[in-house]
Amino acid sequence: MRYLPKSPQDRVEMLAAINEVTPGVDSIDALFSTIPAEFQLRRDLAVPRQHSESEIIDRFRAFAENNAAGYASFLGAGVYRHYKPVIIDSLVQRGEFLTSYTPYQPEIAQGTLQAMFEFQTMICELTGMEIANASMYDGSTGAAEAMMMAVRITGRDRAVVARTVHPEYREVLATYAQHQAIPICEVGYAANGRVDLAALDAAITPETACVLIQSPNFFGTIEDVAAIAEIAHAKGALLIVSIAEAVSLGIVRPPTEADIVSLEAQSFGVAMSYGGPYCGVIACKEKIMRQMPGRLVGETVDADGKRGYVLTLSTREQHIRREKATSNICTNQALVAMMATIFLTVYGKQGLRELAEHNLAKADYLKNALGAEAKVLFDGAPRFHEFVVDLPASAEDTNTALLEHKIIGGLPLARWYPELGPNASLWCATELTTRAQMDAAAASLRAIVPATELTRA
Repeated sequence: MRYLPKSPQDRVEMLAAINEVTPGVDSIDALFSTIPAEFQLRRDLAVPRQHSESEIIDRFRAFAENNAAGYASFLGAGVYRHYKPVIIDSLVQRGEFLTSYTPYQPEIAQGTLQAMFEFQTMICELTGMEIANASMYDGSTGAAEAMMMAVRITGRDRAVVARTVHPEYREVLATYAQHQAIPICEVGYAANGRVDLAALDAAITPETACVLIQSPNFFGTIEDVAAIAEIAHAKGALLIVSIAEAVSLGIVRPPTEADIVSLEAQSFGVAMSYGGPYCGVIACKEKIMRQMPGRLVGETVDADGKRGYVLTLSTREQHIRREKATSNICTNQALVAMMATIFLTVYGKQGLRELAEHNLAKADYLKNALGAEAKVLFDGAPRFHEFVVDLPASAEDTNTALLEHKIIGGLPLARWYPELGPNASLWCATELTTRAQMDAAAASLRAIVPATELTRA
């Protein structure tokens, strides 16, 4: 009954109610008769029967022992392994937060609104923007929503996107754009791994609504935001800066020249969790906030003069007429945004800077260690905690060999950037990457490269 909460009598009563509306539906089989027979399961599930709860738990623990553990990982590429303070889970598992949903009578939920307000405030301080919404789904959809926001603001219908933007973000952008009739022009990168400014200038037309870049970009390189903003604004286009690694804002100058900032806040205390859920954010200049999707919480005073919070702006379908909606985003990642809020509160301004410096130093050490065994690409530009190396052998083959040493190597880039060749690989180091792991990776690379080359030959 724990997993099958409806008793036989409950089911009889439910079927009777359905049968009154739809005569002939007087059994479970009749209820699901529209499903073709070949897709209906007519046998018991192939699972052990008559196990007690403790036996089931033991069985799953046995399964867990088959998982690979104790591996050093150098993967990044938009999802980052950072330390998650234990206080985060302790607080977000409180019933007030864990079970909360969209407050349809928002002013009653003052605690939820205050948390969102604090989140917005800290995001504004980090990004240098004037307004931030109370979160989106993730960084990729946030970037797409920012693009559509720019189209509405400018009245133009084209977008220019840098190839240094995360490839999966660009796939999401393309999915949104094809149904919004927004042509996208991609601009390549220069020898230093940054946006090619000359090509960018040539790509912007009078129909271009926005230029979308990422910084630090997919190669880990920090873009020249000021120069790009000057080019975009000179031609009447808005500048959107996407940030996939939020911790970088602890040390990298915020993109204040941008009109819109799209941020992925996964690094702020959100576990990697096999790809989500994560927390996207859009922040912008105040003059364009009415075209911002999602929700905006504001601070005010009540009838007694006490501080209170209100849902100031919510330009989404559930609150206004559908044709007036800025987006089909139907909710925000309130619980995940709460995790980010707690993370930022725990670290504080100085703590976040020290965390970013720690990441920067780790990546520099790893770059130097690997640089003795492989060529570091785009080495002339500033970067945060990721970099590209051109390995002596195929990145795929190298990673397979590294697994024998309990090392998960960098991300092979040939899938998205074939021009870099099969040996190009994106490596990342965070505060959780130890010096011993980095030394082991360099030593393992030194040991396996001759064998890998021999195998390929």
